[in-house]
Amino acid sequence: MTLNDTTEIHQFPCLSDNFGVLVHDSESGTTIAFDVPDSGPYEKALQKKGWTLTHILITHHHWDHVQGLGELKQKTGASVYGPARSRQKIAQLDRFVEDGDHIKCGPYEIKAIATPGHTLDQISWYIPSIRMAHTGDTLFSLGCGRVFEGDKEMMWSSLAKLLQELPDDTNIYCGHEYTEANAAFSLTIEPGNADLKTRAEEVKQLRAGNQPTLPTTMALEKATNPFLRAGEASVAEALGMSGKSAADVFTEIRTRKDNA
Repeated sequence: MTLNDTTEIHQFPCLSDNFGVLVHDSESGTTIAFDVPDSGPYEKALQKKGWTLTHILITHHHWDHVQGLGELKQKTGASVYGPARSRQKIAQLDRFVEDGDHIKCGPYEIKAIATPGHTLDQISWYIPSIRMAHTGDTLFSLGCGRVFEGDKEMMWSSLAKLLQELPDDTNIYCGHEYTEANAAFSLTIEPGNADLKTRAEEVKQLRAGNQPTLPTTMALEKATNPFLRAGEASVAEALGMSGKSAADVFTEIRTRKDNA
């Protein structure tokens, strides 16, 4: 995806259902990788594009996001940024970030947004100048990450933070291609949502052609993703939970997905 005269974003598959993502600025030569599920696909993508990796931004410590980090850092010499809470878990980090910190990678000012729940150290990365965010395993298209280290109220707070921080035109990249399964589940929550039905059909066609369903946009997720829509009265009503808090509605949706 080419976002302006100098920025290109390249997304490619890693492992069985992960994504690799590179952001490149042609003027400065800056190239940023988000997570490293496997070094090989990144090396091939960089070689194919003719890009030199300068920075690696990590969202959280799970193996399928950092498994290839050591090898890729050694081969490229890229600087690695990640959550301060990962300090003892990811040996290759060069710089640590907390919620609200800003870092500079070439021409890009990037904001670290703490979005714990899936893990306690999860950081979502936001680059306002190119309307792009990488939400790791917090926000997926039509879904959200399973809650492993935090609790469901914490995960809802993180999603609510993304709703507040990310404008509608933000292009959302994330860790996994889960959208088709998420669409099927989402329709059990809001079967009457016309936007969701349209999106589910689009996703079905994309996957039938072995095409990615990402990136998505914040606007599209606000209209179709039941996890993000837990604060909508229509969603609470559909679940027979009118008058309940958004956190309670989210907890019910996440529990249903866990048991699906």
